[in-house]
Amino acid sequence: MKLRIFTMIAALSVTAGTAFGQTDTTNDIEHREIKILSARVPLTSSQTPQQVTVITHDEIAELPVHTIDDVLKFAAGVDVRQRGNGVQTDISVRGGSFDQVTILLNGINITSPHTGHLSADFPLSPDDIERVEILEGPSARVFGTSSFTGTVNIVTREDDPTRPGFSAAASGMAHVYAGDHGNAGANANATIAHNAGSQARMTHTLSAGHVRDDGDTPNSAFESTKAYYKASYKADNVKANFQAGYSYRPYEANTFYGSASTDQWESNEHFIIAAAAEITAANVHIAPSFAADRRYDHYQWHRDNPAGENFHRCDVRTAGITAWASNRLGRTSFTAEMRNELIYSTKLGEPMLESEWFDTKGHDGTSSTKYNHSADRTNILITAEHDIILPKWTIAMAVPAITNTDLDHKWRFCPGTDVTFRPGLHWKLFANVNSALRMPTFTDLYYSGTNIEGTSDLSPERTVDFSIGTKARDTGFTGEIQLYASNKKDMIDWVIYGDQGDGKTYKSGNFKMHNRGAMVMAGWLPSETWENCPLETLKVQYAYNDADIEYSRPVISSKYAMEYLRHKVVASAVFRIVNSLVMTLDYRYNYRVGEGNDPYALVDYGIKYDIKNLTFYADATNIFDKDYRDFSYIEQSGFRMVIGAKIRF
Repeated sequence: MKLRIFTMIAALSVTAGTAFGQTDTTNDIEHREIKILSARVPLTSSQTPQQVTVITHDEIAELPVHTIDDVLKFAAGVDVRQRGNGVQTDISVRGGSFDQVTILLNGINITSPHTGHLSADFPLSPDDIERVEILEGPSARVFGTSSFTGTVNIVTREDDPTRPGFSAAASGMAHVYAGDHGNAGANANATIAHNAGSQARMTHTLSAGHVRDDGDTPNSAFESTKAYYKASYKADNVKANFQAGYSYRPYEANTFYGSASTDQWESNEHFIIAAAAEITAANVHIAPSFAADRRYDHYQWHRDNPAGENFHRCDVRTAGITAWASNRLGRTSFTAEMRNELIYSTKLGEPMLESEWFDTKGHDGTSSTKYNHSADRTNILITAEHDIILPKWTIAMAVPAITNTDLDHKWRFCPGTDVTFRPGLHWKLFANVNSALRMPTFTDLYYSGTNIEGTSDLSPERTVDFSIGTKARDTGFTGEIQLYASNKKDMIDWVIYGDQGDGKTYKSGNFKMHNRGAMVMAGWLPSETWENCPLETLKVQYAYNDADIEYSRPVISSKYAMEYLRHKVVASAVFRIVNSLVMTLDYRYNYRVGEGNDPYALVDYGIKYDIKNLTFYADATNIFDKDYRDFSYIEQSGFRMVIGAKIRF
């Protein structure tokens, strides 16, 4: 029956489509001459000396995806390792772990110091995204200790719907969808723009969404509620924005953290507020920022059973300021940032005095259970950077100094240099040498449970990365090549040591790793040179990673380090027979090293039809109903179909 449904859809749309990775030939060699926000001092896409992959709103709209996690699956350099459909995802880059990637929302760091398992909890949907910026490689000089192997920045939409002759206007979108296994959801957003005085403009954007699903594997039902607000102010010499987000996700957790329990359950609740500004006076720019982030996590090893139940509240407060000015030698900038990380828990941290205990909080908090452990640390980052910006060259040199109250209060330096050369209009070359330091998460340091034990004296991770690459973009063609190597020390993994007593308890420990890898992308856009060509885009990406791992003690088993993604292939074909009818066909292949990790290949399919302000679509994922796993003991979804409609006003 599933194959018959797919065959019927294919018969209706065999010559329709559009493109993942398509770019306008009137633009520069990247997607658009946009300012890359995953940097302290914004540079245009052609100027930036770092290797940044950009996935635009139009590209996302053509993909068969309903979560931001799913969008990242279509970037070859990103490893997206899911436990549950739409609820928990580990994101890593260049063979690193899920704890080593910085997650940003409009340039604001929302990475969880509790555990990277919870970092990819976004208070918005793909409908709200303007673009996704993926920076591969360390960037400690920009984001301190969390940006170890890469950075993912989610940039939200900020349309100004004003029409000629109107000082204020509004626009919006409503989206409803439903699919297999009780899946049903709705998203909506609205934007209002108006004058704020004679020379200023304000834009307000509000979005909200809810989805529920019965799950198509045992114990995998979930719900997700999200809301997001952003206000932007723009005047001649002042720019400012404020954003606030909320999400709540209760979900059945299958065998997420171990195969011994099949009825695990978890909920995540996330609040964020952030404000940033840029003030220009003559040639000087000053950009202060502030963010407050709170997460609640409630976990049960067995559903509705207090044995093995944990509550956590993690608070992050960040304040920073960047100042830069242009001069004859380019642009010089200075950054100072303080980031405080605090956790209250029934499990993680140091024991609190009984007089300091207090009720667990959040949507699922109870008065019968108290927070009785806590941990608190502060990271300080000071960076001096100079960018030499010439017609054909950009050279960025920076020396960040980092200290953390959980260490010895000594300053550690993580210098880096990025160079890009633009020999012609349609291509450029990169070379990068960067270093970084990453503090252990609170889970690495303190977690203790059945057959698992944290280590409180872990050393911070350190890395030095080297990479070179090139990007090209011309009419009908786009391409990219990256090569990289890294030397990592004091890496953190959960392993079973061969010389320990029971031979079955995972402990967090340090080790060495040497990575090397490559990423190649080639895209053909025949519709740019052949009018009315039914094939708009054919794009193929391939990423390779290999690692040499050195432990100081013999190791029987590893949870993460020995299970990196060695080969990943992503291929996308886009067809269009008429302007209103579009089809996408996507292929993904993952080969992961490690015991029990079988390679798998998945094919996804999407079709959409536009009528003025209406869009109707049908998405089918894993259309051949393949049995696959990102973690060897957690079964993933088989064939799934979702149909939906969007209306714009």
